[in-house]
Amino acid sequence: MWQSSLRRIRWSNILTPWQNIDWLLIALPTSLMLFGGLIIKSTQGENPQVQWWQHWFVGVIGVAISLALGRWRYDALIRWRWAIYGITNILLVAVIFLGTTALGAQRWLTIGGLNVQPSEFAKLGAIVTLAASLHERSASQMREVFKILAIAAVPWVLVFLQPDLGTSLVFGAITLGMLYWGNAHPGWLILLVSPAISAIVFGIYFPAWLVWTVVVTILAASSLPWKRFGALSILIANVVAGKLGQVLWGLLKDYQKDRILSFLDPSEDPLGSGYHLIQSRIAIGAGQLWGRGWQEGTQTQLDFIPEQHTDFIFSAIGEELGFVGCIGVLLAFWLICLRLVLVAQNAKDNFGSLLAIGVLSMLFFQVMVNIGMTIGLAPVTGIPLPWISYGRSAMVTNFIAIGLVESVANHRQRWRF
Repeated sequence: MWQSSLRRIRWSNILTPWQNIDWLLIALPTSLMLFGGLIIKSTQGENPQVQWWQHWFVGVIGVAISLALGRWRYDALIRWRWAIYGITNILLVAVIFLGTTALGAQRWLTIGGLNVQPSEFAKLGAIVTLAASLHERSASQMREVFKILAIAAVPWVLVFLQPDLGTSLVFGAITLGMLYWGNAHPGWLILLVSPAISAIVFGIYFPAWLVWTVVVTILAASSLPWKRFGALSILIANVVAGKLGQVLWGLLKDYQKDRILSFLDPSEDPLGSGYHLIQSRIAIGAGQLWGRGWQEGTQTQLDFIPEQHTDFIFSAIGEELGFVGCIGVLLAFWLICLRLVLVAQNAKDNFGSLLAIGVLSMLFFQVMVNIGMTIGLAPVTGIPLPWISYGRSAMVTNFIAIGLVESVANHRQRWRF
């Protein structure tokens, strides 16, 4: 009897540092990581640079980091936020001058024989810095909104110059999500993205751009503190953005232009820029309800889909595991997002709540864009599918993000009766 009681006490002592941890939030990413290793094994073929076991090896390290961070007090990051912000920006600058170039972009630093992608870790640096700033002052005032935009602009510009359009869009999603949770007026967020929408729509369908400009001008007059000046500023910004859209188009790299054009009509260049999307659609459609079976997909096994172990891994899931496999993956991501929202709602302070929302914004945007581009609902941007796509830096970053949220959950206020 006393021996069983002693064992319970020992296990209680071991688990005490994690007694409030969200175990489902650890289990779901771990399951996706293990599942991703199996899919990578099915897609790697004869590629010597892709080793499926490395995905699991890095994933196990990531799980350990998450659990370790869950014990650590996340609020200590507040006083280190500017150091973290400075280090991440220094690394992004180093990439521009010392980085390794691959696939038309300079995104990696070679450290100890390993290629590290600083832009992945910069997303976490931005989340910590923005959360600390919004913790001190909410975004209910325009000056605070501009302060947040200025903080986010530095890493955004550095990532865009690599060039890495996909990751720079993730920075935008993180900023908007955290501003919304930080009490910014929802109308202001629409106004922030309105010039980008105008730049896209102006050259595609002018009447739609005209309607959009009128709508956001009215929104500016009704929501901004300086009504007439604000409405005039938004009107001018959207007109200028519409004109500049064509100029900015000329600044994009050729492969970035091809990705956008192939998204609009992949049949225009079926053997070139549209090839990825066409083959991805064929693979997903061929899977039907239950899929063709693991390592049985023709599109996957015969390498019809380029980069299928990274950007287009969802195509392999659709072909080999079918509609049921795709829904299972989507359900897992939905549950992760749900747990992140619950942690944000129950956090003991605004800093922890904002950390959880920043991670939610990052993961949600990446999942939607990655899956969207494989089925033709979004341009090909090179954003990996979290925990499933092959990529060491992305894997560690995502597990660190989950670890920070676990720390928020583990140190939330406890109810006492």
